Amino acid sequence: MTKLEVQDTQLLEAQDQEHLWHAMSRHVEGSNPTIADSGEGAWFTDVNGKRYLDGVSGLWCLNLGHGRKEIVDAAAEQMMKLSYFPLTLSHIPAIKLSAKISELLGASYKTFFSNSGSESNETAFKIARQYHIQTGNPGKYKIISRYRAYHGSTLGALSATAQANRRVKYDPGVPGFLHVPPPYSYRCPFGEEVTNCDKVAADMIDQMINWEGAESVSAVIMEPFISGGGVIVPSAEYMQRVQEICKKHNVLLICDEVVSGFGRTGKMFGFMHSEGVQPDIVTMAKGLTSGYLPLGATSVKSEIFETFKEAGADKHLRHVSTYGGHPASCAVALKNIEIIEKENIVSRVATLGESILGRLKDLIEHPNVGEVRHKGFLYGIELVKDKQSKEPAEDAMLAKVIGLCKEKGLIIGRNGDTVPGFNNVLIIAPPLSSTEEDLNFLVETVENAFNQIN
Repeated sequence: MTKLEVQDTQLLEAQDQEHLWHAMSRHVEGSNPTIADSGEGAWFTDVNGKRYLDGVSGLWCLNLGHGRKEIVDAAAEQMMKLSYFPLTLSHIPAIKLSAKISELLGASYKTFFSNSGSESNETAFKIARQYHIQTGNPGKYKIISRYRAYHGSTLGALSATAQANRRVKYDPGVPGFLHVPPPYSYRCPFGEEVTNCDKVAADMIDQMINWEGAESVSAVIMEPFISGGGVIVPSAEYMQRVQEICKKHNVLLICDEVVSGFGRTGKMFGFMHSEGVQPDIVTMAKGLTSGYLPLGATSVKSEIFETFKEAGADKHLRHVSTYGGHPASCAVALKNIEIIEKENIVSRVATLGESILGRLKDLIEHPNVGEVRHKGFLYGIELVKDKQSKEPAEDAMLAKVIGLCKEKGLIIGRNGDTVPGFNNVLIIAPPLSSTEEDLNFLVETVENAFNQIN
């Protein structure tokens, strides 16, 4: 689309300042945000006619990029056929999608649809607590999550989120949420002398369950790879050990696949990097529809669902989502998954995440790069003042890299509003459909930006 007339752009900017409340943004009077006008593939164009490669896939969700006509057509056709229908009853796209999700997860699951990752996790918490009550363990209500992890912005999901900056002025949260240290080898919370930080981090979950009393702990929720908290990538053995601990204590393992699901990490789901792991509950959103329409899902092992079929006035899940599982959203998800499979997106991510994006690992030679962490099309570059002290880089350094990239037409992100003093990780997560040319441009632009900082 051509550049808008100057007066049109100025009007949009004025209306934006006057009426629109931006997510996660400080309002600065007179500052003008980037206003998108159109998109194609991994790129979008702003109202001034400048093109940008979206190096963070919107909010980690635009996995297949802009303008996939097949997806748009699937939504339109479904809307004309059946514009809306609640899942207090049923409809065909939801049935087909729930069956497809079980197929992808590699086991029999029952799926409850909602609208977002936050809602998917809220649903999981309610299911976990009710399940234990209905299996004779009414005291098992506590949920364990990890520091630096993000699980959503609604109050229950925010209570599971252990990012202090996200919770300022919103606490106290929902009772019953506990937090343990993450498997963060670069800054091992148990001391630099610890050689197997991941194992100790997993064993901390075991200790917490013992200290709290296994009879009081309902579930453990974790992303396979902590994404928004700084792209923290544990070993495959870490999640295997956590699953063992959960089984030992009759605690449900909830795997938050909102970011890592549907190919982002080079597997269909992130937990699949750990052989033998099969979560009790899997939550998903974002890549489920590639952001084309809102949809969240909470998939529960069928044997857990069996307890919700028992007779009684309150044995069923008394939970509803008006727009959850909207027919058009389910149709979009089915087409999105079809494309992922047809175009071998998952194997493509596994290959290109190393062959092209893997060049980002060379940034470790830069004096201000402490660690480069990655899995598939998910990269985190931790900036420090110097490698020896590992003191986090100041905001100005991250802002400079982000700004230099933006000048050249590349949008990258950072772990903003996470941990006080440790918001020092640049995040790169381009659309999974990005061309090799796109990825080369991304890497070269980031490299050039680092060449311009001390």
